[in-house]
Amino acid sequence: MSQLDTVNRILDAAEVLFAERGFTETSLRTITSTAGVNLAAVNYHFGSKKELIQAVFERFLTPFTKSLDEELSRRQQAQVSGEELQLDDLLQSLYRVALAGLAEEGRDPKRFMRLLGLAYTQSQGHLRRFIVARYGASYRRFAGQLANALPQVDPVTFYWRLYFMLGATIFSLSSFDAIEAILREDFGAESDLDETLARLAPAAAAMLTAPVSGEI
Repeated sequence: MSQLDTVNRILDAAEVLFAERGFTETSLRTITSTAGVNLAAVNYHFGSKKELIQAVFERFLTPFTKSLDEELSRRQQAQVSGEELQLDDLLQSLYRVALAGLAEEGRDPKRFMRLLGLAYTQSQGHLRRFIVARYGASYRRFAGQLANALPQVDPVTFYWRLYFMLGATIFSLSSFDAIEAILREDFGAESDLDETLARLAPAAAAMLTAPVSGEI
């Protein structure tokens, strides 16, 4: 087995197990047993469990932010050419381009959302610092463009609405299989990921554009 094969087997096993069980509940021995490698391989290739967690996120976030940055640049260029940058366009950049781009790279967007949800709910301060340091510029760029498209919303209200929107996104996609199963049982209907993203975008826009408290 080559070193690259070993690294990928460890990352594949860690990705699935972290998403299913959580970071703190998943031991390195469980990961190495699933991957079919010895414990020393994790220490050799990653150094520690924390660095392994970061490497799992890197496989998702690198293609995600690359797709997002490219789409934001394309839309900014269109704006320079005279087109008005719309909120719907920015949300499409997030949902239909960046998340769909993950699938094209062989990464599961639903699993990515489960991992993101765990990053918020489990104590993983090192992971937040890693994400901010490595990918914070892309997040700030996207959030800044959203804020510019909502000049009527004050910064604090925008902050909360952005997290409400991201929270709804993470929950909806991380629980997609369960929610879709309920849809089939209760309504006899089905929805794939693309259809769900198309429905999610206008709902997210409504969260961001709702009247500010005190407005009619």
